[in-house]
Amino acid sequence: MNNKLISIAGLLAFLAVALGAFGAHTLNELLTTEKLNSFETGVRYQFYHSLALLIIGLNANKLNATAIIGKFMLIGILFFSFSVYLLSLQELIGINLSMLGPITPIGGLLLMISWLILIFKNYKKTQL
Repeated sequence: MNNKLISIAGLLAFLAVALGAFGAHTLNELLTTEKLNSFETGVRYQFYHSLALLIIGLNANKLNATAIIGKFMLIGILFFSFSVYLLSLQELIGINLSMLGPITPIGGLLLMISWLILIFKNYKKTQL
């Protein structure tokens, strides 16, 4: 068990719920449908990967790559979801954040890499 990863997962899941509620109850009147859909995508990916981090943290003794998977997934969440949040809100807050655009796919790539590491390490372990 990796208590640090479990705590991080809990914090990220809490933030996903809070941001989801903020989007549903406040932003739905302030953002275009397209921007709100993007914001909700960020929340959804953050929540899914928070649960994945929790499961990985709870099973750390069975995975020999917990630290690297956790790092890739955490950075991926931050890059992907938080850049989506900021890009969705840029008109509302009045700051041009378009330079964050390239950060979003990098975050998605890091999330995919974290899953590939998990698959590879699990496959390798089952082959021994």
